[in-house]
This record gives sequence, structure tokens and C-alpha cells, in this order.
Amino acid sequence: MATSNSNNRSSEEVFKDLKARCKLIFEADPEQYHSDFSLRRYLKAFGNADDAFKSILKTNKWRREFGVASLREDDTIIKSHIEKKKAVLCRHRDMHGRPIIYIPAKNHNVNERDIDELTRFIVYILEEACKRCHEEIIDNLCIVFDLKDFGVNCMDYQFVKNLIWLLSKHYPERLGICLITNAPALFSGCWSIIRGWLNEVTANKVTIVNSEVELCNYLHPDILPDDT
Repeated sequence: MATSNSNNRSSEEVFKDLKARCKLIFEADPEQYHSDFSLRRYLKAFGNADDAFKSILKTNKWRREFGVASLREDDTIIKSHIEKKKAVLCRHRDMHGRPIIYIPAKNHNVNERDIDELTRFIVYILEEACKRCHEEIIDNLCIVFDLKDFGVNCMDYQFVKNLIWLLSKHYPERLGICLITNAPALFSGCWSIIRGWLNEVTANKVTIVNSEVELCNYLHPDILPDDT
């Protein structure tokens, strides 16, 4: 059976095709620029030059409409969420050199949050974490969900859905690993729901860590905040 020309092309040829398409867009509007590392992430996530190119255009449109470039630490909403420690960008990295985003579940209450404000904050955190990536070495992140003192009101399904959407659509291949620590028995039912929203590749990046000894395989426990 004959295969299509696109299937016969090498990955480097496909990358050059995507880069050539994007070059026209980037030259017309430098604000839409993506580095070669970013182009390769989109190509890996979406599988071919056509879908990667369409997704890059959608991301650029979303970033403009969402106002990503204007997100600042001194923004009133972002500052408030930083003070409440809804998520913390750790100073240190995991064992593979990834920046770490630490999310303590006990600081979240689904009944006391504005989902749009929380999403705005998490986009800010993702942006800051990505800036810390040494892309020529490793270009993805470690996200740690700490479920210590987890209760039913801490389970914010809409926030999790938004985070999954962001990572899959606008930060493709940025998730290196997601660690879930101190998970109580209550969380098993929550995880069965969340697992259904993930594709196989993303689900395989999620690890439920059952002990501090096991956590040491991924990062040194002392680098995580202890005052959240």
C-alpha cells in the first residue's frame, strides 16, 4: 500500500515546513513569535505541521485576548492569590532540573473562589515557570499537588479542567511530570473522574507519591514550602 508524501517526510522536514509557514506570520507581527523549541513542542503535541500551525495561531489569538503579556505580580488579583499561596513557584528545581509549581490543596475552597481570577493567576504562574526553563536542556515543568489536609471543598474540578485545557492547548508539552502527594483515601474517587479527562500521554505523566522516600526519587522534600 502506498503511503502519503507527508508520512514519508522526516521529522526535520516537517519541522522546516512548520517554521517556514510561521516565518511569514512572525515577520508580519513579531509579537506572535515562537522559538524553535516552542515550534517543536507544538509539532510533538499535535502530530503534523498543519495541526501544529493551526494550534499556534489559536494560542496567539488566545494570548492576545486573555492579555497574557500584561500579567504582572503587582496585579491586584495576582498579588492576592500569591499572598493566599494558591500556588507557589519554588526557588529550587526537581531532580531533572525542571521548575516546580507547588499547589497546596488546603488553600483552595471551591465555594470561595472566582474561577476566572484563579485561572488568570495560574496562567501567570505558568508563564513565570516557563521563563525559568533552560530550553536547550529541559523545557518542561514539574507540578506538585500537595493534598495534605484535603477536604471535599478543596476539590475544584473546574480549576483542574481549566489547567488541563491550558496545558494541552496553549502550553503543549510543558508538563514534564505531575506529582500528587499526601493523597487521602477520599481522593481516589476524585482521581477516577480526573483520569477520564486525560489522554494516555498526559495520564502517564501523573504519579501519586505514597511516601517521602518515594518523593526523593523526583525532588528533595526540603525544597517544598512548609509554611503554606
